[in-house]
Amino acid sequence: MRIAPLLAIGLAALGGFTGYSALRATPDAPAEVAGPHTMVEVILPATLSAKARLGQTAYEAKCAACHGPNGAGNLNAAPPLIHKIYEPGHHGDESFHRAAADGVQAHHWRFGNMPPVAGITRAEVASIIAFIREVQRANAIF
Repeated sequence: MRIAPLLAIGLAALGGFTGYSALRATPDAPAEVAGPHTMVEVILPATLSAKARLGQTAYEAKCAACHGPNGAGNLNAAPPLIHKIYEPGHHGDESFHRAAADGVQAHHWRFGNMPPVAGITRAEVASIIAFIREVQRANAIF
Protein backbone atom coordinates (compact mmCIF):
# COMPACT_ATOMS: atom_id res chain seq x y z
CA MET A 1 0.00 0.00 0.00
CA ARG A 2 1.38 3.40 -0.91
CA ILE A 3 1.51 6.02 1.82
CA ALA A 4 1.47 9.12 -0.45
CA PRO A 5 -2.08 8.64 -1.81
CA LEU A 6 -3.41 7.97 1.70
CA LEU A 7 -1.63 11.01 3.06
CA ALA A 8 -2.89 13.14 0.18
CA ILE A 9 -6.48 12.02 0.75
CA GLY A 10 -6.12 12.78 4.44
CA LEU A 11 -4.76 16.24 3.70
CA ALA A 12 -7.58 16.88 1.26
CA ALA A 13 -10.12 15.94 3.92
CA LEU A 14 -8.47 18.41 6.27
CA GLY A 15 -8.41 21.12 3.62
CA GLY A 16 -4.68 20.74 2.98
CA PHE A 17 -5.19 21.25 -0.76
CA THR A 18 -7.93 21.02 -3.32
CA GLY A 19 -8.34 19.17 -6.57
CA TYR A 20 -6.58 15.91 -5.70
CA SER A 21 -7.37 13.10 -8.07
CA ALA A 22 -5.21 9.99 -7.94
CA LEU A 23 -4.31 8.33 -11.20
CA ARG A 24 -4.01 4.58 -11.07
CA ALA A 25 -1.77 2.18 -12.88
CA THR A 26 -3.17 -0.40 -15.22
CA PRO A 27 -1.80 -3.96 -15.34
CA ASP A 28 -0.09 -3.36 -18.69
CA ALA A 29 1.19 0.13 -17.82
CA PRO A 30 2.59 0.30 -14.29
CA ALA A 31 2.63 3.67 -12.60
CA GLU A 32 5.82 5.55 -11.93
CA VAL A 33 5.92 6.80 -8.35
CA ALA A 34 9.37 7.74 -7.21
CA GLY A 35 8.97 8.70 -3.61
CA PRO A 36 6.87 9.05 -0.51
CA HIS A 37 5.93 12.67 -1.26
CA THR A 38 4.42 12.23 -4.72
CA MET A 39 0.75 13.06 -4.99
CA VAL A 40 -0.50 11.00 -7.94
CA GLU A 41 0.54 7.86 -9.73
CA VAL A 42 1.63 8.60 -13.27
CA ILE A 43 1.49 6.24 -16.21
CA LEU A 44 4.24 7.02 -18.70
CA PRO A 45 3.57 6.54 -22.42
CA ALA A 46 5.33 3.58 -24.04
CA THR A 47 7.22 6.02 -26.26
CA LEU A 48 7.78 9.76 -26.31
CA SER A 49 8.29 12.00 -29.32
CA ALA A 50 11.77 13.44 -29.82
CA LYS A 51 10.60 16.84 -28.55
CA ALA A 52 9.00 15.26 -25.47
CA ARG A 53 12.21 13.34 -24.71
CA LEU A 54 14.07 16.67 -24.71
CA GLY A 55 11.31 18.05 -22.53
CA GLN A 56 11.62 15.18 -20.10
CA THR A 57 15.31 15.98 -19.65
CA ALA A 58 14.57 19.69 -19.19
CA TYR A 59 11.68 18.88 -16.82
CA GLU A 60 13.96 16.73 -14.67
CA ALA A 61 16.53 19.55 -14.50
CA LYS A 62 14.19 22.51 -13.99
CA CYS A 63 10.82 21.29 -12.64
CA ALA A 64 10.99 17.89 -10.94
CA ALA A 65 12.47 19.18 -7.68
CA CYS A 66 9.16 20.95 -6.98
CA HIS A 67 6.55 19.27 -9.21
CA GLY A 68 7.81 15.74 -8.56
CA PRO A 69 9.00 13.01 -10.90
CA ASN A 70 7.08 12.91 -14.19
CA GLY A 71 4.72 15.66 -12.96
CA ALA A 72 3.39 13.56 -10.05
CA GLY A 73 3.47 16.50 -7.62
CA ASN A 74 5.26 16.86 -4.32
CA LEU A 75 3.25 17.10 -1.10
CA ASN A 76 5.95 19.37 0.33
CA ALA A 77 6.42 21.72 -2.61
CA ALA A 78 4.12 21.88 -5.65
CA PRO A 79 1.08 20.30 -7.30
CA PRO A 80 1.01 17.53 -9.86
CA LEU A 81 0.99 18.65 -13.49
CA ILE A 82 -0.52 15.32 -14.50
CA HIS A 83 -3.90 16.43 -13.25
CA LYS A 84 -7.18 17.55 -14.82
CA ILE A 85 -6.58 21.12 -13.59
CA TYR A 86 -3.66 21.37 -16.03
CA GLU A 87 -5.46 19.89 -19.04
CA PRO A 88 -5.01 21.97 -22.21
CA GLY A 89 -8.55 23.39 -22.07
CA HIS A 90 -8.00 24.81 -18.59
CA HIS A 91 -4.30 25.70 -18.64
CA GLY A 92 -3.20 26.25 -22.21
CA ASP A 93 0.42 26.05 -23.26
CA GLU A 94 0.93 29.79 -22.84
CA SER A 95 0.06 29.51 -19.15
CA PHE A 96 3.06 27.20 -18.72
CA HIS A 97 5.29 29.66 -20.59
CA ARG A 98 4.10 32.54 -18.39
CA ALA A 99 4.46 30.54 -15.19
CA ALA A 100 8.06 29.65 -16.02
CA ALA A 101 8.95 33.21 -17.09
CA ASP A 102 7.01 35.25 -14.53
CA GLY A 103 6.03 32.89 -11.75
CA VAL A 104 2.45 32.40 -10.60
CA GLN A 105 0.38 33.41 -7.62
CA ALA A 106 -1.21 30.47 -5.83
CA HIS A 107 -4.79 29.94 -6.97
CA HIS A 108 -5.68 26.23 -7.32
CA TRP A 109 -3.47 24.75 -4.62
CA ARG A 110 -2.16 25.80 -1.22
CA PHE A 111 1.56 25.58 -1.86
CA GLY A 112 2.24 29.28 -2.01
CA ASN A 113 3.37 31.25 -5.02
CA MET A 114 5.55 29.74 -7.73
CA PRO A 115 8.66 31.81 -8.46
CA PRO A 116 9.93 32.27 -12.02
CA VAL A 117 12.26 29.51 -13.21
CA ALA A 118 15.72 31.02 -13.42
CA GLY A 119 17.57 30.60 -16.70
CA ILE A 120 14.88 28.68 -18.56
CA THR A 121 14.29 29.46 -22.22
CA ARG A 122 11.03 29.56 -24.11
CA ALA A 123 12.28 26.64 -26.25
CA GLU A 124 12.96 24.56 -23.12
CA VAL A 125 9.48 25.33 -21.82
CA ALA A 126 7.99 24.30 -25.18
CA SER A 127 9.74 20.93 -24.94
CA ILE A 128 8.62 20.52 -21.31
CA ILE A 129 5.05 21.23 -22.41
CA ALA A 130 5.38 18.52 -25.09
CA PHE A 131 6.51 16.07 -22.41
CA ILE A 132 3.72 17.04 -19.97
CA ARG A 133 1.03 16.87 -22.67
CA GLU A 134 2.13 13.41 -23.83
CA VAL A 135 2.14 12.13 -20.26
CA GLN A 136 -1.25 13.74 -19.63
CA ARG A 137 -2.69 11.93 -22.66
CA ALA A 138 -1.29 8.64 -21.35
CA ASN A 139 -3.26 9.35 -18.18
CA ALA A 140 -6.53 10.22 -19.97
CA ILE A 141 -6.13 13.96 -19.45
CA PHE A 142 -7.01 15.70 -22.68
